[in-house]
Amino acid sequence: MTGNKSQKLHPNLIEGVEEALDASLSRGVPADKVLMRLFRDHPKWGGRDRAFIAETTYSIVRYLRHYVNGIGPDTDWRRVIGWHLLATGHELPPWPGWEGLRRLPKRNDLPLAVTESVTDWLDRKGREGYGDRWPAILHALNEPAPVVLRINPLRCTLVEARAALEELGIPAEPRGDLALELLQRADVFRTEPFRAGWFEVQDLASQQVVPALDVRPGQRIVDACAGAGGKTLHIAALTGNKGQIIALDTEGSKLLELRKRAARAGVSNIETRAIDDLKVVKRLYGTADRLLLDVPCTGTGVLRRNPDIKWKIGQAFLDKVTGIQAEILQRYSPICKPGGLMVYATCSILPEENGQQVSAFLQGNPGFRLVEEKRLLPDEFGYDGFYIAVIERLTSPSEGEDSPDAQ
Repeated sequence: MTGNKSQKLHPNLIEGVEEALDASLSRGVPADKVLMRLFRDHPKWGGRDRAFIAETTYSIVRYLRHYVNGIGPDTDWRRVIGWHLLATGHELPPWPGWEGLRRLPKRNDLPLAVTESVTDWLDRKGREGYGDRWPAILHALNEPAPVVLRINPLRCTLVEARAALEELGIPAEPRGDLALELLQRADVFRTEPFRAGWFEVQDLASQQVVPALDVRPGQRIVDACAGAGGKTLHIAALTGNKGQIIALDTEGSKLLELRKRAARAGVSNIETRAIDDLKVVKRLYGTADRLLLDVPCTGTGVLRRNPDIKWKIGQAFLDKVTGIQAEILQRYSPICKPGGLMVYATCSILPEENGQQVSAFLQGNPGFRLVEEKRLLPDEFGYDGFYIAVIERLTSPSEGEDSPDAQ
């Protein structure tokens, strides 16, 4: 557990943390969206104030089971905040709600699910999937995530981006040909290099997905679950704006955000298409040299940056999302032309969403073969948890399946 003991406590900051916890954990709003709204509604909060609220909120969410056994509409978040502040070395002012509050006693007999603060369900799934390795994976998932940037070679080089950040007092170290890891947290979104499209924030594990596609200039590439386009832009960068990239998603608002990001990044070879009917997908059957399926998942690999996820998922959600993944694989895979490559990826560590999902697809679709699969786990790789499977299409579409796009 972490905490900034040098930060002076003010009632409005505590109220901010209290509001963030209540909205995220009692009412189910994603923590990052709650904090964005809070900071927008309180423009007078300085950088230290925002950092205190964000760090305190996320730390409590990470280790919530230390303080409460269950979450409900009547949870006393003020008291939970007080326990956390005591545990991180703060002295509590005599404010309402903290009367008589004492630091929770340490116990050495608590189970892993309590010490690492996850639900019993997630602890059981982790043990089933990873056995003796699970405690190390779980501990790594509770570490705060580093900030990693993906450099946009259409706008600058890694050396230029690093130098520009250094001038702004933001030191960073290379983590590959197009990645910089910040050595200290900073609001890079307000910097001129970001506004000029020099980089995007993207974890190093996530940055491994697009290179697995082996994209090349001039190809037709379909990103079938594009969302707001982080990986779509990565594709454009690696193809040097040459060829055609078609970005699909069921949510048109996300594609609108993608177009804004593409304009900032200087990308001109992306076409967005909202999936409002399965015909949008079928028109592309047999036409893509490369197909990316970055599918919806439980998000168990990104708990370091979205710790509230672990309190909101269970078997019912896993069953739902694995059904969606299987449907996407079955309906979207024909987009890949014979001889082309498809990448199936998740930011999950659960085998049901990863290797088991791919094995089931391949058993029912002999026209595809597994080329390679990668399991990036945070205890070993040091970043988010990701699964990446590279799949080759071997055979031609069945009769009536292939309906090439005329464009």
